[in-house]
Amino acid sequence: MNVKKEEISKVVKKAVDDVQIIDLHTHIFDLRFKDLLLWGIDDLLTYHYLIAEVMRFYDMPYDEFWKMTKTEQSNLIWKTLFIENSPVSEATRGVITVLKSVGLDPSKRDLEGYRRFFASKTVEEYVDLVFKTAHIKYAVMTNDPFVEDERKVWLKGGKPDPRFKSALRIDPLLVKWPNSYLKLKEWGYDVEEKLTEKTFAQIKRFLADWIDKMNPVYMAASLPPEFKTPSDNETALIIENAIIPVSYEKNVPFAMMIGAKKLSNPQLKLAGDSVGKADINTVEYLARMYPHNKFLLTMLSRENQHELVVAARKFRNIHVFGCWWFLNNPSVVDEITRERMEMLGVSFTPQHSDARVLDQLIYKWNHSKKVIADVLTDKYTDIANDGWALTEEEIKRDVEKLFGGEFEAFLKRKF
Repeated sequence: MNVKKEEISKVVKKAVDDVQIIDLHTHIFDLRFKDLLLWGIDDLLTYHYLIAEVMRFYDMPYDEFWKMTKTEQSNLIWKTLFIENSPVSEATRGVITVLKSVGLDPSKRDLEGYRRFFASKTVEEYVDLVFKTAHIKYAVMTNDPFVEDERKVWLKGGKPDPRFKSALRIDPLLVKWPNSYLKLKEWGYDVEEKLTEKTFAQIKRFLADWIDKMNPVYMAASLPPEFKTPSDNETALIIENAIIPVSYEKNVPFAMMIGAKKLSNPQLKLAGDSVGKADINTVEYLARMYPHNKFLLTMLSRENQHELVVAARKFRNIHVFGCWWFLNNPSVVDEITRERMEMLGVSFTPQHSDARVLDQLIYKWNHSKKVIADVLTDKYTDIANDGWALTEEEIKRDVEKLFGGEFEAFLKRKF
């Protein structure tokens, strides 16, 4: 039996094009957060991926760049990465994809014209346009109560947009405890810098309070490559004595994004973070010791991916998701998605956008969907040629699982 790959490809492409996506990790915000919601051409161009790229072309002092206005930075990036050089990197290509997708003509290279287009839109109109264009069912934000501008919004309350769900970000609690405990004291929690039983109890109260306030999809932390449990350091102790019990009691998974080396080049600020290989033993330890807890896992180093997928194969309380940051390049997404599918079937989430600018929902999903569709087409062609009969409904079912269905099934909650 020889099934035509082209026929399978058409069915897969339609299913992927039509699916409503659950984007399970982003850095975008709903309208309540006002200026924290980034959107439009200047925010796209000053995204930290492009800042790191543009600085490779200049010997200017970093301080000189940071003294520029956002418009001046955008002009420099546009001139350097789009006019003086072809925009072939994934980050620059993404800008082109966005322009085309919202009805603009990238071939005109008309930065001022693009600015006029975005200036003519209200943010409310543009949120609607982006969600419709990218086929987003809902996007999960990153919400950090240690950031005062975010904290004020949550304390004020207000009606949330159902297209945006919350995630409780707890990095400061885990990696900056000597500073964070002072904040907790200021907010009325009876904690000490020394991690005593009383302090653990107060950390748990803090987490429970914010879970009740936010109704988060999960708690999340970005952790360094050297992160290790079990250990007697503050990060590991807080995880085992506070995060794990609250995660279980509240049925809120703990999402670990492991492998980010913060500020390898501090002069680049947010663009200066790097990547390192982490220890998979930590992941396996937590999954083994806390079998009734749920862990969302993604790792930043390409070298960790095989170990991670093997760990997920052994521990059903691990849900693997996404190819983020330095992995979010089509060639790498293709490789990792094939590896995961070959070992996990469709019981994982191949991608999340990690978008910091609203518009990036368009390009990050546009590019990833094409890669995921290609992988699915190849896998379906293989089994069809081996004699397995596929239906369009089965393909649609699998696609819905990969683009959010398996994530919600893992949570056992719908939002």
